[in-house]
Amino acid sequence: MTDKNYYNVTEWNVGNPYEDIGEVINSIIADIKSRQTKSDINEGGKSGAVIYIPSGDYHLTTQVVIDISYLRIVGSGHGFTSSSIRFNTPKSEWADWHEVWPGGSRILVDSSLKAGDEESAGAAFYVKRSGDPRISSVEFADFCIDGLHFLDDGSGENNPENTYVNGKTGIYAASAGDSFRITGMGIVYLEHGVTIYDADALAVHDNFIAECGNCIELRGSGQASKITDNLIGAGYKGYSIYAQNFGGLLITANNIFPRGASSVHFSSVVRSSITSNRFHSFYPGMLEFRDNCSENLIASNHFLRDHEPWPPMQKYDNGLDDLYGLLYISGNNNSVIANHISETIDTQYIRPSGTAPVIIHVVSGKGNYISNNHIVATTEASKVQDAADESCFSAQVGALLTIDKLEILEVTTVLVEKESYQNTVLDTGSEEQVVLDRSVNAFRATPTPGV
Repeated sequence: MTDKNYYNVTEWNVGNPYEDIGEVINSIIADIKSRQTKSDINEGGKSGAVIYIPSGDYHLTTQVVIDISYLRIVGSGHGFTSSSIRFNTPKSEWADWHEVWPGGSRILVDSSLKAGDEESAGAAFYVKRSGDPRISSVEFADFCIDGLHFLDDGSGENNPENTYVNGKTGIYAASAGDSFRITGMGIVYLEHGVTIYDADALAVHDNFIAECGNCIELRGSGQASKITDNLIGAGYKGYSIYAQNFGGLLITANNIFPRGASSVHFSSVVRSSITSNRFHSFYPGMLEFRDNCSENLIASNHFLRDHEPWPPMQKYDNGLDDLYGLLYISGNNNSVIANHISETIDTQYIRPSGTAPVIIHVVSGKGNYISNNHIVATTEASKVQDAADESCFSAQVGALLTIDKLEILEVTTVLVEKESYQNTVLDTGSEEQVVLDRSVNAFRATPTPGV
């Protein structure tokens, strides 16, 4: 220690951080609590502390339990690299790789779970405190949490590393918290990346959270939080971003890439904004509003849906067909304005076969406003891909950059079900592309050139 409130895990006198960094950090937290016992001394008191994790690999077998405010755990780099690519590449090729595993300040989650354990038991970092006030200003910054491996889930999957199941969570906040910050983190190969209950003024910013069963989950309830400037991509079973019973959530400037079952899933979320993001998915149901989501703004985003181009992952999907919609809306008075939505998919992959895919699907509720969305739907002839020679990167980039020889794909740009009414749909499709009851909804078709 160079300062009484600054701790270096490699210099602490209890435990071995390389063997079990959990034991070390818990001992440091105990020391902070033993020294900072007074809550009010001359209008001050508990200042908290910084715990520093230098670059290196640190195994964690003991869960870190955080029950103090003003704690910052910080490393020297998030060290993210794709584990999915590694585990879908023959081991014989690893010997020629420059590096095989994530790096930076890396925590290897080695915790073992027993049957029947709660989700929280598998968390590397568990945040919980009862009483008043709420725990506040806990920060995680600039290190990597690596779940290492996924497990056989009994489904018959021939490669257990593609199950997205291991019972592990990176950060789990179980009690109400104020002004938490998660910044500059690398989080990979966990069943749950970040799970936060009852968040207030939470900031999840500039992280790389990917190849997790679920990436970011805001559960319980919450308000006035933001998820901004992240690189995110869940597995095919889970959510990239999930929010429940939230008000005032800002989701902005994220790049959310496949293969999440949904990019954003809202359940009973109100008066929140999803703006200026880039969403990419291989499946329908990219964005879902369920359980009466109301007065939310979806604006100036780019949505892209295409087909999985990398052969090792082509057999997986989220189980939804193309009549479900890329955007699935259930709720009242939501605004879907000025988004660019691209769907490029070979007709052989459309389900049910021969149908027109639905882009925006308004399922229930009233008063939704859908205006000035530019929808580009195209198809192209199938290409035979060589699984042995084409890398994940080249397959995905090649698919993204292919724009020549595309033909128009017939789609339903907006489908409004009879359970939804008093909606307004403007300039988001032609007369033929929009399906709604005009006796109970307002409609204006996108102008057609020459007409």
